[in-house]
Amino acid sequence: MKVESMIIFATIFLTIMASANLYIYRRLFCQLSYNIKWLSLTIVISLMGGEIYLVLSRAINLLPKSSFTYALSSSAVGITFMLLVVTIIYNLGIVSSRKIPFDHNRRQTIRMIFDLTMVAATLNYLIRGFIEGGRSPAINKRVVRVKDFPDDNFTIVQLSDLHVGHTIRRPLVESVVERVNRLRPDMVVITGDLLDRSAAEVADDLQPLSNIVAPTYFVTGNHEYFRGVEAALILVRQLGITTLTNQHQVIKTKKGAFNLVGINDLIGERFKEYAPDLKAAYQGVDPALPTIVLAHQPKAIKYFKNLRCDLMLSGHTHGGQIYPFGLLVKLDQPYIAGLHQHRPGQQIFVSRGTGHWGPPIRVLAPSEISYLTIRS
Repeated sequence: MKVESMIIFATIFLTIMASANLYIYRRLFCQLSYNIKWLSLTIVISLMGGEIYLVLSRAINLLPKSSFTYALSSSAVGITFMLLVVTIIYNLGIVSSRKIPFDHNRRQTIRMIFDLTMVAATLNYLIRGFIEGGRSPAINKRVVRVKDFPDDNFTIVQLSDLHVGHTIRRPLVESVVERVNRLRPDMVVITGDLLDRSAAEVADDLQPLSNIVAPTYFVTGNHEYFRGVEAALILVRQLGITTLTNQHQVIKTKKGAFNLVGINDLIGERFKEYAPDLKAAYQGVDPALPTIVLAHQPKAIKYFKNLRCDLMLSGHTHGGQIYPFGLLVKLDQPYIAGLHQHRPGQQIFVSRGTGHWGPPIRVLAPSEISYLTIRS
């Protein structure tokens, strides 16, 4: 990213964060029935300090960076978002209560109870987010019906959005690989956003992936492009993983075969390298065979109207990661998580992600290792 672009990004980001924190201070902390002015100022200043540190250490590289400082500073962003949600709900509650006819003393009592309830709910929201964000990925088992699929119990493990490099390092990768091997799938697919730093910085962290027993296939996500997509692909291949860059393979099973198609991420169009090319990916594909497509972003499915795509496997959304952020994600992506019938004969499964991006926080969107059993 060019210096000018980084400065513009930093300015916009910090302006948004400062506005959000000011709104939280004035419309939440200053409105509470309890006198917590100094505590409120400390919280808001600490959050803003973390957000400034995040920008200066990561975007502009002016301050030292480590997994610990990244966890703290990115958590500040997550907490600000969560407090912003609480502030909006709090103010809606205050406005609604003004319409209820009460005498002054009774209104004050109800206001204090309401404020105490909101404080307790906020603490629960924040604590739950960090607890859920720190949990190991759950095994999400699903049965997917694909018409004319040759085998009745072909198993696929899908990993997505591991985001290795900041707070997610080698120990979690080792744990994921161990659990994948215990599942003994017929195939493993990684649907993008495997790296969150340059290939050189995460090479050691990703080394355990070479121990996956089942044949493994990879497609790019948007984060692979930010630190060098070519180097990322080379590293993935060195781990013994097959990269599908607008390519396909015919996968032989015990009773037949199916097409596995991999599409480069949509962001490649903006970077003008490794852009998605459906024509190249489908060159030589046998349309008579069932076809499974790997594409990082769920919205890629809109381009498959006239192509055989029985099942698309995607990620990118993290299931919203922090509720209700999924409502905003929905503005960009047609599906947030789970299995969906997109059009007749075309399904899509969206993983909630195996890791997390940014703050180590998840609310109502647990990370997962997807274990799919394909049946006809």
